[in-house]
Amino acid sequence: QVQLVEFGGGVVQAGDSLRLSCAASGRTFSPYAMAWFRQAPGKEREFIAAISSSGTNILYVDSVKGRFTISRDNAKNTLDLQMNTLKPEDTAIYFCAARPSRFASRDRRDYGYWGQGTQVTVSS
Repeated sequence: QVQLVEFGGGVVQAGDSLRLSCAASGRTFSPYAMAWFRQAPGKEREFIAAISSSGTNILYVDSVKGRFTISRDNAKNTLDLQMNTLKPEDTAIYFCAARPSRFASRDRRDYGYWGQGTQVTVSS
């Protein structure tokens, strides 16, 4: 079992930056591919970014490319999401997720471990 806890959400203005972190515990972090998803009210959970277990392969949804950066520190068992130039449409609950595979995936069904989420609100 892997336990995931997200940190760093908050209320910011459009154009601001925010950094989310996800702390993993319970099992060795390094063999797991990791990802960030988000869910806005009334919408399905949406893929944002994913990173392979080694950190060498990274995927992004088009809407955040060039604004968001996913990274991981296997020594510290942490996953981060640096979010720049935030927009009101980025408002959502952000979840980190883990899958017992080396390979990053965009499909939420591939991830068996989820955090409780952290709220990000971007005002215009």
